[in-house]
Amino acid sequence: MNEVIIRHDLSSGPDADQFAERLSKRVARRIDKLEDSAEMIDYAFSTANLAMRAHCVADPRAAAVETWESTVNSMQLGSAIFALLGSSGEAVECRINRKLRTIPATGPMSTADAGTWLSAFWLAVICRDQDRMTQLSEIPLERLRSPEGSYDEYIYHWVDTLQSWWLRRPDLADKLIATIEASDPNVARIAPQDLLQAVLYPPINLFYHYVRNDRDGFAPALTDALKLHKAYWTLNQDRAKDIDGSIALGPVAIACLAYDAEFPLDIQSDYLPKHLLQRTWIGEFPA
Repeated sequence: MNEVIIRHDLSSGPDADQFAERLSKRVARRIDKLEDSAEMIDYAFSTANLAMRAHCVADPRAAAVETWESTVNSMQLGSAIFALLGSSGEAVECRINRKLRTIPATGPMSTADAGTWLSAFWLAVICRDQDRMTQLSEIPLERLRSPEGSYDEYIYHWVDTLQSWWLRRPDLADKLIATIEASDPNVARIAPQDLLQAVLYPPINLFYHYVRNDRDGFAPALTDALKLHKAYWTLNQDRAKDIDGSIALGPVAIACLAYDAEFPLDIQSDYLPKHLLQRTWIGEFPA
């Protein structure tokens, strides 16, 4: 049976196509400035994420190449942040927005933390960029720790789990169990409870079904994740207008893994853009 989860209405904001185009132009300008200074790379990344979501509002199935390009730009910027973090030289060479760029190293950045890492990793998964997944997975966990109180401890278990899975390190099962236990609402204290339960935990649950090769249980878990995503982003009027709710980034990434592994995914939703899931645009231009 094909499950359909209708995305909530985001049309009350600015004209979607024009807004997405304006944001993409802003991203391009910020990218062009990186070769002079990388100090604003975190702003370029956040703007690129906003542009990607704006394109997904205007193009819910990600059928247009502009939506794919905005997704690739986000991935490239996210990965560049961590390439700079690990650099011991004066500059790092990164491909961003169709060009190979030499970006001056900045030293440690407060935004190069576990939360940003997760976003960068999800984007690399969605873009099927295995080299970037490897580069991100090789970053020592301790480099991703924020000042005390920024994140619940579960997020570091989660990053450790994903890195261990991709690099085929031992004790994956134990690390995933530790992630699940640390993300329990009775244990985690920093993340708001509704955010934890509706947005942050569902990708962990999906990954649990994926690594267990639970082909029968994955699709129902994905359906639940998208329904929780919708419930969170429609709880009040302010959230319902927030473009961040346009796609479910973590669930999309895990669904991409499941799709590539030929799991049955009888689900249709604009929270899960069809052509990102089905890797339609892979290879359209160098990533």
